[in-house]
Amino acid sequence: MDRLAARWLGRVRAPVAITSQPEPRSLGQFARGQQMLAGNFLMAGELLHAQGTVPFDATTSEAVDDVQGFGWLDHLAAVGDRPARDLAQAGLRDWARRYGRGRGPGWAPGLAGRRLIRLLSHAVMLMQGCDRSEQTAFLRMLAHHAAFLHKRAAHAAPGLPRIEARTGLLYAALSLEGWPERAPAITTALIRDCDNQIGTDGGIATRNPEELLAVFECLGWAGQLLSENGQPVPDTLGDVMGRMSSALRCLRHTDGGLIRCHGGGRGRDGALAAALSAHDALSNMPPAAPPEQAMGYIRLASGRTSVLIDAATPPLQAASGRAHAATLAFELTSNRRPVVVSCGDGRSFGPEWHRASRATASHSTLALEGYSSSRFSTPGGRRLELTDGPRHVGLEFRHTPYARAAALSHDGYGESHGLEHLRYLDLSADGRVLSGEDMLIATGRAAQKRFDEVRTRLGGAIPYALRFHLHPEVEASLDMNGTAVSLTLRSGEIWVMRADGATLALAPSVYLEKGRIKPRATQQIVLSLGATSYTSQTNWTLAKAHDTPTALRDHAQDDILAVPDL
Repeated sequence: MDRLAARWLGRVRAPVAITSQPEPRSLGQFARGQQMLAGNFLMAGELLHAQGTVPFDATTSEAVDDVQGFGWLDHLAAVGDRPARDLAQAGLRDWARRYGRGRGPGWAPGLAGRRLIRLLSHAVMLMQGCDRSEQTAFLRMLAHHAAFLHKRAAHAAPGLPRIEARTGLLYAALSLEGWPERAPAITTALIRDCDNQIGTDGGIATRNPEELLAVFECLGWAGQLLSENGQPVPDTLGDVMGRMSSALRCLRHTDGGLIRCHGGGRGRDGALAAALSAHDALSNMPPAAPPEQAMGYIRLASGRTSVLIDAATPPLQAASGRAHAATLAFELTSNRRPVVVSCGDGRSFGPEWHRASRATASHSTLALEGYSSSRFSTPGGRRLELTDGPRHVGLEFRHTPYARAAALSHDGYGESHGLEHLRYLDLSADGRVLSGEDMLIATGRAAQKRFDEVRTRLGGAIPYALRFHLHPEVEASLDMNGTAVSLTLRSGEIWVMRADGATLALAPSVYLEKGRIKPRATQQIVLSLGATSYTSQTNWTLAKAHDTPTALRDHAQDDILAVPDL
């Protein structure tokens, strides 16, 4: 229906002019723009090559969405010279020739809204140096997108696609001649969607932190656009964005990145800070302190250390195809340096990596050998759904004047093994020591009977492992005959991990990072153990070395203009 509507509306009259051009607000990367000028286009993990134009022949659905959403315009605009402008205009002409009449994969309402935002934001660059016929064709393209979204925005998938479609339509209403009178109705529809899709804690049903940031950015752009055009910003929109900003501050590490879970990454460099800063300016209110809990995650922060924990059941209903079996997994960041992480989302690296990245063993938590805390459906198609997981996740904060602490539990192994996982995390008041306690317990006759059956079948012990995946920039080495692991960060900080009554081992791991064509090699700390009784317990600590200053200055800087490795 979307393509049919796009073709049917393809003969709309071009507006005479753009009456108000919105400022470009999406952040591009100069280095990515340079890569594109050299003919290399990295789209959602797929490397495409083209000279003198933009390649639209992506093969994966993620890469197709990336190139059809016109995010590459942001990177070329970051370069901003004439070759970048010529490449942007050539890519636009090629897209119009191939897809402009409603053909191809780019006419989902959410994608069309995302593309229209970029087209309007970069209109000056795209029209500069063009003759009258080319400018008229560009204006007709904008009108075509606006008419399509006016017809189909309400039919976009709930969540980010619906918000992108509504925001793109609002951009058109406040920018194109003859459309401003439609802005109030579009704003009302946008607010209605927000009420239906944003929770009271500022979260979204998919529990994807990066998707929450994308929704927040769209709403922020909409609010700024209304303000700049003399339109009132509804109080309801301000309230929704206030809740979302609190949630994002809860999900933000001390280095400014988001927790990587349920399909989300850290977010584009600087995007979260820019979005929160713009919201604070628009609301004219000082930023509030981050809450301890939002969208199913909890935050323990002290000194210069942040610990973020997945403390809820996976989103089996809202995002079963992208949810991770990550219950009770945590990440730790010290100042500007991630230390303990999850492997990340492998969707852009292919279906095998996608499935592996969603398993419990790919997160920093306890996992029974060969099992995840949530189960995948039987493989029968290209997507693997999480269909079963913990029924109950317990959480209790146990703060003291000397520490920020939380006691957590989940029953994800109850049906298969009769076991419940209990985890206690304690971050000292100065942020120098994270103490952990992990337990497997079988309570009740039915659970103990199931435990005995599985233990007998496996020869007297149920094997499990505690895993702590490390960031690629962390240098790890075994010390003290395997009873300690030293972690050296680029900042010069040294952290040491120890465990009571367990031997530590280093094993290979991967760091799945968006914007690269292959995984990055890294390491993980593994404690291999076995459950032989109804209660198994392991205590461990991750602490800064005594000679590491609390306020160490981190002078190591990345070259923001360097072309990154693909």
